[in-house]
Amino acid sequence: MTVDDTGSGAGEDGRGNLPAADPGEPGDPGEDPHPLALRLEQLILGAERRYTPFQAARSAGVSMELASRFWRAMGFADIGQAKALTEADVLALRRLAGLVEAGLLSEAMAVQVARSTGQTTARLAEWQIDSFLEGLTEPPEPGMTRTEVTYPIVELLLPELEEFLVYVWRRQLAASAGRVVQAADDEEMVDRRLAVCFADLVGFTRLTRRMEEEELGELVEAFETTSADLVAARGGRLIKTLGDEVLYAADDAGTAADIALLLVETMSNDETMPELRVGMAFGTVTTRMGDVFGTTVNLASRLTSIAPRDAVLVDSAFAEELIRTGDAPSSEAEAAEEAAAAEKEGEEPPKYRFALQPMWQRPVRGLGVVEPWLLTRRNDTDDD
Repeated sequence: MTVDDTGSGAGEDGRGNLPAADPGEPGDPGEDPHPLALRLEQLILGAERRYTPFQAARSAGVSMELASRFWRAMGFADIGQAKALTEADVLALRRLAGLVEAGLLSEAMAVQVARSTGQTTARLAEWQIDSFLEGLTEPPEPGMTRTEVTYPIVELLLPELEEFLVYVWRRQLAASAGRVVQAADDEEMVDRRLAVCFADLVGFTRLTRRMEEEELGELVEAFETTSADLVAARGGRLIKTLGDEVLYAADDAGTAADIALLLVETMSNDETMPELRVGMAFGTVTTRMGDVFGTTVNLASRLTSIAPRDAVLVDSAFAEELIRTGDAPSSEAEAAEEAAAAEKEGEEPPKYRFALQPMWQRPVRGLGVVEPWLLTRRNDTDDD
C-alpha cells in the first residue's frame, strides 16, 4: 500500500472512503476474525470494534482524507468501510488533529509523528510476539494448546510491558531533549556535527548459504545484542541494525573511536563471529525520524566497504578531530619528539588514546578521492 503524503486523497473513492483491501489478503480486518484473535484485540486495545473508518473520522471531528493519512502513516492497512475501529482509534485521531488545530504541530509534522511512532512500535511488537511471547506461551501441560495459554499470559504481561515501554520512552526522550538544548544554535539541532560509524560482518552473504536459518538468526541476534550493549555502555547512540551491519553515532570522535575498536576487539575474541570491518567519518549530519543522512554518512559507509578485516578506517576530518582534541598525535614522529622533550624536562609525556596511520588516497564512488586513516589503540595507554 502506498502512503499518500500530499493530502491529495489519491487512492480514495469519490466519497473519501479508503479502498477495501484484497478480500483474500491474510489478516484483513474486514474478514471475520478468529475468536481468540478478537478477544486478544479487545484485551490489548481495551475496547470493542464499533466504528467504520468513516464513522471514526466523523466522531473525531476530522476529514476522512486526514484520517486516511494518519492511519497509513501509522502503518495500518486500508480496510474499506469495515467496522473494525474502536474508541481508542477515535481518541488517537482526535489527539493528533487537536495538536494541529492548536498550532502545536503542522499537519505534515503530525503525519511524521504518526509514521515514526508506527514504524518504531511495529518492529517492537513484531519482536515481542515472535521472540518473547512465543517462548512464554509454550503449553505448560500435555494436552494444552498454545491458544489456551496465550490469553492469560497476555493479560498478565500487558500492564507491566506498557509501564516499561512508557518508562523507556520517557528516559530516551529526556536524553534526546538534553542533547538538543545543548546544541550551539538552532541550526545545529537539525544539522549537527557527529561521528558516524558503520560496522559490517565480513562474508555474511556466504554464511547465509552455509548456515541453517536458526543458526544464522542466532548469529545476527548475538551480533546486534553485543553491538547495542557496547555502543550504549560507551556513550554512543545506536541508529539502526541491518542484520550484518550496525550504524551508530556519537557526539565526539573519541567516543566513536573507542566503541569501534572495542567492537573489533570483542568480535575477534569470539570464535563464533565472522571478522568485522569498520568505517567512520566526522562532519555535518542531518537527522530525521531517528535516522541520519548526508555526505558524512555516505562516506562512513564507503570506508566500511574498503576497510581491511578486523580494522577501522576513518576519514581525514575524523583524524583531524582526534588530533584537535588530543586523543591522537598528528604523527608518530611528533609523539616521539614530545616524549623526548618531556623526558628531558623530567615531565610526563602526553598520553594519547589512539594512533593514526595514513593510507593511500583512493577514489570512492560518488565522493571523489578520499584519504583514509587506519585507527588503532596506542600501546602506551590502558583502555578504561
